[in-house]
Amino acid sequence: MKIYNSPYPAPALPKCSAFTYLFSRPEFHCTEHKTAFIDTVTGRAISRGNFKALCLQWAYGLRNEFSGLKVKRGDTVMIFSPNSIAFPLLLHGSVAAGMRVTLANSSYVPYELAYQYKDSNAKLVFAHPALLPVALKMFEEVYGAKGKEEARKRIIVAGGDGWGSVTAEEEKRLATTKETEGLTWMQELLEHGTLPCEERFEGDQVHETVYLCYSSGTTGRPKGVETTHYNVTSHAQMLDQVWDLKSGKDVMLGFLPFYHIFGLTGLLHHPLIQHAPLAIMPGFHPEACCANIQRYKITCMMVVPPVLVVLANYPNLGKYDLSSLNLMISGAAPLGGPLVKKTKEKLLSVGATADIVQGYGLTETSPTTFLLPPKECLRKVGSIGLMLPHLEARLVNEDDVDIDETKEPSGELWLRGPSVMKGYLGNPSSTANSITPDGWFKTGDVAQVDEEGFWWIVDRRKELIKYKGFQVPPAELESMLLQHPDIVDVAVIGVESVQEATEVPRAYVVHRDPGSLKGQRERDVFEKEVQTWVQGKVAKHKYLRGGVAVIDVIPKSPAGKILRRLLRDRAKTEVGAIKVKAKL
Repeated sequence: MKIYNSPYPAPALPKCSAFTYLFSRPEFHCTEHKTAFIDTVTGRAISRGNFKALCLQWAYGLRNEFSGLKVKRGDTVMIFSPNSIAFPLLLHGSVAAGMRVTLANSSYVPYELAYQYKDSNAKLVFAHPALLPVALKMFEEVYGAKGKEEARKRIIVAGGDGWGSVTAEEEKRLATTKETEGLTWMQELLEHGTLPCEERFEGDQVHETVYLCYSSGTTGRPKGVETTHYNVTSHAQMLDQVWDLKSGKDVMLGFLPFYHIFGLTGLLHHPLIQHAPLAIMPGFHPEACCANIQRYKITCMMVVPPVLVVLANYPNLGKYDLSSLNLMISGAAPLGGPLVKKTKEKLLSVGATADIVQGYGLTETSPTTFLLPPKECLRKVGSIGLMLPHLEARLVNEDDVDIDETKEPSGELWLRGPSVMKGYLGNPSSTANSITPDGWFKTGDVAQVDEEGFWWIVDRRKELIKYKGFQVPPAELESMLLQHPDIVDVAVIGVESVQEATEVPRAYVVHRDPGSLKGQRERDVFEKEVQTWVQGKVAKHKYLRGGVAVIDVIPKSPAGKILRRLLRDRAKTEVGAIKVKAKL
């Protein structure tokens, strides 16, 4: 067995809660006066010391002042919100109270939200006022006639009093909608008291779950990834060795979604650890992004490839002073060399010299496991970089046997280390299929390593589709499409959109009565109808942007497994080249 190790020295790993690690170390007290978060919508800023105090107030209010359902240490609460200045308070304050936190995609429709709410066993939902209609509909679906009653006991509105990161006019409008009647607003739980200190997690307690992000793993319905306090603090220590924001001048821009593990750890943990302010944006828009880089002298931001596509083609880039920007870290989806070079050239043309690097990770690994050093951004363009400290890697073949590099240059990447998840919540079989008895996590991605120790992802064994960094499990869409009255069989694959630098879902369906589709016009109408039908039932990132195609039969193996390779080959002639890429 050949085991690859990290070239970095291994730092000591703490054993404490995620909150204690962030806010109770000696260096925190030396930097309490520094800014922690800036709301780019309102201009509001919160210092590190005030933020910690607010977290302990929130923890106290949640445990003692909420008139609805009472929660205790170990209970799960859900955040259902776009990025806002309230989000980090809800997150870290709930952890200070001893809660587990599950993070829901803010584009979810009620049935998707209901699935995660029930599967995670969430007791409370912190819902942004703009998302209350979805949350309330979800409660109706889950509790039926008691939906409104349960909503009043379980929803806390994550906005108001400037917390929602919206304009004053929009906040007033949201505060006066009928959906808010009878609900508790988050500011009502602040300033009543404070916990003397956070809930402690010591000894074996550090292996208790703190975050539940949802991932589809290799296949199937979304699964709750049990990320422990030890996973979080270990990942933070590991990342601290390879990503430096301690210049005293660094300011990060945060528009990637906080509910995604990439944004969760990279934006709501790493800047706090390295004493760098985070300027919060509700989402990405090129004009707002550029304006905020200029306004706040942003030095670093996390991106996904579609963001780089937009910036590389944005005609007004030269209107802004982007000279402060020195680093862009890409993740959540594959980043190709041509896009790096095009974006770099566009930035240089307007006086920005930012390096663009990519990393690799998964929800199950907390997430970052590899990161390309900035000095190698052009020499090793396309590489995911070097492995973080404390991690080990193996490359195995389809029989789960370590490859012979003289014969097989690449193999499935297996990882082991302190940032690997505890497992999938309530799903021991999926956990056992993903993590070996001796602790190796099977990533499903095919990798190779060069003679200098730089790693490359070259393929993927998984069926999972990645649309702009978001997971789209084919099985979930297939299950839904089978509910269509005119569809009797279906298969969903990913096809590449070169223009958007992402994969998009494409469905192949078998019609219940193929004779009713007498010509191409009828087929085209039906295929468009199916696309529209899906859009009314799923979040936007799951739309069938790759189209729908009616076929006579779904190709399957004798055992009934869908032969997606044959469909990918077919799609090459229908929608252009397909490049099955890795999960980043």
